[in-house]
Amino acid sequence: MEVIVNTPGTKVRIDNGMISISNQEEQQKLPLHMVSSILMYRGCTLTTDVVFTAVENNIDLLFGTRKGKPAARVWGNSFGSISTIRKQQLAFSQGSEGLTFIRDLIIQKLKNQITVLMLFFKPNKSTDAEITEAISYIEKYLKKFSDSEYSSLAEAADTFRGWEGSCSRRYFECINLHLPEAYKFERRSQHPALDMFNSLLNYSYGMLYGKIESSLIRAGIDPYIGIFHRDEYNKPVFVYDIIEIFRYWADITVLNLCMQQIIFPEFFEVENGAWFLNPDGKRILIQSFNDFLEEVVLWKHLERSRHTHLDLYAHELATRLKSYKP
Repeated sequence: MEVIVNTPGTKVRIDNGMISISNQEEQQKLPLHMVSSILMYRGCTLTTDVVFTAVENNIDLLFGTRKGKPAARVWGNSFGSISTIRKQQLAFSQGSEGLTFIRDLIIQKLKNQITVLMLFFKPNKSTDAEITEAISYIEKYLKKFSDSEYSSLAEAADTFRGWEGSCSRRYFECINLHLPEAYKFERRSQHPALDMFNSLLNYSYGMLYGKIESSLIRAGIDPYIGIFHRDEYNKPVFVYDIIEIFRYWADITVLNLCMQQIIFPEFFEVENGAWFLNPDGKRILIQSFNDFLEEVVLWKHLERSRHTHLDLYAHELATRLKSYKP
């Protein structure tokens, strides 16, 4: 269970071996074994006992921004596995296998985008032509990625970014065509979000960044050694690589909320044209996304929650890195 603490004035402490969360409205106590992570926001407090208990029990302790992205985290003095993984990660990122890894990752991202677009097909076939056209466009680039014969990622990077960017633009254009009027957007906007849809999407991606970073650290992988997203000061660039194949989970969650039309402008704060979710909006989105991640699905022949699949993916990648031979 992920515990989200975002109501100003909420206090988190340890009480008789349990995590106690209290504010003026309510109080609850949770056994340690039920908690996998604690995400704290501004205006809330916790005791040092919570920090020590989280470290001792492998509970992620994160501090989130208004955009949902982790600004900081607390973990023990070591990664989750042997340092050989991180040594090999450097060699892997610079070799030909790194190129193959990124190409396959982007190919999977594009396939996932097609999966999302197919959700818009209607029984009366009223939108088939628009969706089919967008899917065909992405499939054209899928073939380009599959047929590419670059010898290094340095040589391929700019072309890959251009192809990926073209597909993403077409993907979001098609999504925008099928959204209810209240959620339509002019363009994909990130810093800052300029409308409800982009605000929801950015916040969902922010939560996903934190979950992927946690999975990588637990598997012994350094989230700051990137492959496609090269080194940036103080940025977990490998998380930016890995998130690409899981972004569609956030997309589906946000699209479900928009298509059901249960998100309204009063769930946001607008400052100088920038849209930020308020506590009520965060509560709905966080609950929806966490419910989606806890749903058990079949992936790579295993039925597990999507959350567990993140950890399994990270451990599988760690095994690949550990056995890598340049």
